[in-house]
Amino acid sequence: MTVLNRTAGALHRRPRLRLTLLLAAPLLWLAVLYLGSLAVLFVSAFWTTNSFTSEVVKVWSTDNFHALFTTPVFRQVTVRSIGVALAVTALCVVIAFPLAFYTARVAKPRWRPLLVVAILTPLWASYLVKVYAWRLILSEGGLADWMLKPFGLGGPGYGLTAAVLTLTYLWLPYMVLPIHTALEQLPANLLDASADLGAKGWRTFRSVVLPMVLPSVAAGSVFTFSLSLGDYITVQIVGGKTQLIGNVVYSNIELNLPMAAALGTVPVVVIVLYLLAMRRTGALSSL
Repeated sequence: MTVLNRTAGALHRRPRLRLTLLLAAPLLWLAVLYLGSLAVLFVSAFWTTNSFTSEVVKVWSTDNFHALFTTPVFRQVTVRSIGVALAVTALCVVIAFPLAFYTARVAKPRWRPLLVVAILTPLWASYLVKVYAWRLILSEGGLADWMLKPFGLGGPGYGLTAAVLTLTYLWLPYMVLPIHTALEQLPANLLDASADLGAKGWRTFRSVVLPMVLPSVAAGSVFTFSLSLGDYITVQIVGGKTQLIGNVVYSNIELNLPMAAALGTVPVVVIVLYLLAMRRTGALSSL
C-alpha cells in the first residue's frame, strides 16, 4: 500500500481531521489577513503623531479615543453615519418588500427568474459608473430637476439626501434577494387559511407574512447597514459638503494615521453590535 493510499484511508476514517485540514487554509487566511489587520488597526489607534513632522510615534496613549469621544465634530459625524446607514436600510425595506412580493408571489412562474436577474443586473455594473450616473441625475438641471419641474419642485442636489438615495440604489438588491427567497418559500396554504379565518390583507401581512419573513429582512439589513456605514466614495461624489466616518478616516490617513485608526474602530464596533442584535432575530442563519 502506497503512502497516498494510507493517507487517504486515514483521512477517510477520521472525518474531523479531514474537515480540519479542509478548513485550515481559509481559517488561516481569515486569522492572519483579516483579523490580523483589525488587530493592527486597533493597536495603531493607541499611537500618537508628531505634530511637526506628522510622523507616527509608537508611544502608547489614549488621546485619540479621548478626542473621539470629546470632540463634537467626531460625535456628529458618527451619529450622522449611523443615521444614514439606518435610513438606507429603512428605504431598502420599504422598496424591496412590494418588489419582492411581486416577483415571488404575483408574477407568473416563468417570468420570476428573469425578474430576479433584472433586479440583480445593476450589481454587474461598475460601482463608480452607477454613482456618477446618479451624480448626473441629481445635478442642477439634471433628470431629477426635469421630472420635478412640472410640479414646481426641484431635485435634492448634492448633499445628505443625495447620498442616501444613491446608497439605497446601490444596495437595494441585497435586500430584495433574501426577502424574495423567503416569500417564495412561504406556504400558500397559510395565506389561504388566514383568508378563510376572515383576516384582511393587512392582518394577514402583519400576523402571517411578516413574522416568517422578518429574519430575511434582518439578514438583508446586515448588508445594507454595514455597506452604507463603511462607504465613503458615494458621499465624496454626491454628498456635497457632507462628511461621514469613511470620509473623515480617509482625510486623516496622510496627516494623522493613529487618529484615522481610532476613527476606523467606530464602524467596526457598531457593525459588531449590529450583528449581535441581528443574531437574536435569526438573521445570521438566513444569510
